[in-house]
Amino acid sequence: MPRTGERGGPRTRARISEVATRLFLERGFDAVTVAEVAREAGVSSVTVFNHFPRKEDLLLDRQVDAVELLRSAVRDRAAGVDVLASLREVSLRLLDDRHALSGVGDGSIPFFRTVAASPALIARAREISAELQRILAEELEHDPAFDGDETLLAAFFIAGYGTVLVETARRLTAEEPLSAVVDDHRARLERLFGTLRNGVLP
Repeated sequence: MPRTGERGGPRTRARISEVATRLFLERGFDAVTVAEVAREAGVSSVTVFNHFPRKEDLLLDRQVDAVELLRSAVRDRAAGVDVLASLREVSLRLLDDRHALSGVGDGSIPFFRTVAASPALIARAREISAELQRILAEELEHDPAFDGDETLLAAFFIAGYGTVLVETARRLTAEEPLSAVVDDHRARLERLFGTLRNGVLP
């Protein structure tokens, strides 16, 4: 039976994620079991899966944040601001804040190395990207102010942002100076949005 109070809510989820991330970064994703994460976090394996349906989601746990950011960029943008400008603002704000989704937050280097060493994590990251693309396309489809091709814009933006992240990960894990990596990340984002505006929007 679940231990008393272990089902919890956000605090339980955060504790499980923190423990799992530490173990994965120390020992590698494939070397750590869900049972070990549960034991270290003081919960049952059932509770772990209540919060994280897949083992991979214990480390790749920012999907909900990414979905919220995409939806907000479409739904909550100011009058007169087109969706591409809104997505650009969100992307640059993530970089300025050194948010985990920017790829340059604290702990990014061991995170990227752990993901790169696990085929299961790489596959799950691709699934998440496909899901984000689908969600963004749906948001654009239902946005009366957007009159472009929602499928193309969603595909190009998600793929482009992912490409920027991969290059940032490569440079960080090669131990290039952080300031240079951040400057390159910003420049590549600007090129991405310039290309999207000139090639995708009507």
